[in-house]
Amino acid sequence: MTIAPTTARRVPADLPEHIQHYIGGRFVDSADGDTFDVLDPVTNQTYLKAAAGKKADIDLAVAAARTAFTEGPWPRMQARERSRVLHRIADIVESRDARLAEWESFDSGLPITQALGQARRAAENFRFFADLIVAQTDDAFKVPGRQLNYVNRKPIGVAGLITPWNTPFMLESWKLGPALATGNTVVLKPAEFTPLSASLWAGIFEEAGLPEGVFNLVNGLGEDAGDALVKHPDVPLISFTGESSTGQLIFANAAPFLKGLSMELGGKSPAVVFADADLDAAIDATIFGVFSLNGERCTAGSRILVQREIYDEFVERYAAQADRVKVGYPDDPATEVGALVHPEHFAKVMSYVELGKSEGRLVAGGGRPEDFAEGNFVRPTVFADVAPDARIFQEEIFGPVVAITPFDTDEEALALANDTTYGLAAYVWTSDLKRAHNFAQSVEAGMVWLNSNNVRDLRTPFGGVKASGLGHEGGYRSIDFYTDQQAVHITLGPAHNPTFGKGA
Repeated sequence: MTIAPTTARRVPADLPEHIQHYIGGRFVDSADGDTFDVLDPVTNQTYLKAAAGKKADIDLAVAAARTAFTEGPWPRMQARERSRVLHRIADIVESRDARLAEWESFDSGLPITQALGQARRAAENFRFFADLIVAQTDDAFKVPGRQLNYVNRKPIGVAGLITPWNTPFMLESWKLGPALATGNTVVLKPAEFTPLSASLWAGIFEEAGLPEGVFNLVNGLGEDAGDALVKHPDVPLISFTGESSTGQLIFANAAPFLKGLSMELGGKSPAVVFADADLDAAIDATIFGVFSLNGERCTAGSRILVQREIYDEFVERYAAQADRVKVGYPDDPATEVGALVHPEHFAKVMSYVELGKSEGRLVAGGGRPEDFAEGNFVRPTVFADVAPDARIFQEEIFGPVVAITPFDTDEEALALANDTTYGLAAYVWTSDLKRAHNFAQSVEAGMVWLNSNNVRDLRTPFGGVKASGLGHEGGYRSIDFYTDQQAVHITLGPAHNPTFGKGA
């Protein structure tokens, strides 16, 4: 369903008209003065100009970050000192969650209630890594009387962070938290569609006491600023979240420099519903799993595989509930699906909706809501009876569109679940505990949820297999990525050296 717009949409009162880069502790325009337009997804009108960074701006930002790393105090602070700064960052983010959510919702089209949850999660990310870096222990191995071996964990240098336009502030925190906690300095390149909330980090970090030059931000297009960051010889680490094709390009461009890479890429995740599942819970979870965050989420369960005994009932109930999902202005607390981020993405999603009408049976949605003649609004769309070779089954749509496909046996369900180039997440709904564990073991996915939906412990690894990513972050995996591990060996007894060159 849609919410007929009966009142004027609320626009944040303090929106800027121009945002700059933040380099070496100062806000600056691009070296060449260039800017790009940022659009309001509800009207598709330009509401601000952002400095358009290019190689010259990246060079300045990397130089500032490199100086802060080689000469500044941050990498040499004790973990407890850095932890205190990160906790202050978390406190500030928590205290401003309403404003952050308002800006994020306006800039990205996310429903305000979901944007508020993402702002709070950003604070929790900083708090988690602030605690983890203090609790971190390094390995030590001892052979009594003979040898002691221990590991030094050291920050690596300047980390290049390239973040996506879906839930941008939270996903920036997911990279900034561990990169800073471990003593690195950073250059952040936020997504060009949604740079607004990223512009708030500088003030937050200054207030929290982060030293000058540790955090730098360059706005700009991926092919300009992002490409220059990936190719910069003084940036040994790149953490990227985005689509798989961009990840392939980054992998190729980083290869000559042998950079450390962590890439969380696309997904086309299956949600497998067996006949013995709790049907009410499975329907609620799979509705939320694909339509929350406007469907613009990498872990969306956008392929629903349903056992044939319950298939007709599932499709009927799912379609009816999808039709009741509330589409409305992002700032309305009643809204469950807001506006897609950008007209380019809206056009892409709508092209898949039209394609789906020839690849499946349309049972819900299928177009723009009648009450919203402008903006990037899409009704939650459900296709049933989708064949495994259909493009809407195989390709990531990244919008409020779902494909439902029947299966008969466990073996067929597993084959369908794995029949994609992606492997980020999977969801399994069954009352059979043995089946659940065996299926989880066999499915090609970096993360599996059994009878649950995307509730994640921050200590666990986050990442995918196949085309869904390279490496894992989360918990100690993030600490591993952002640090070098140096082994130190000490002889405790007489030195044991083979003797060369003394003759007979």
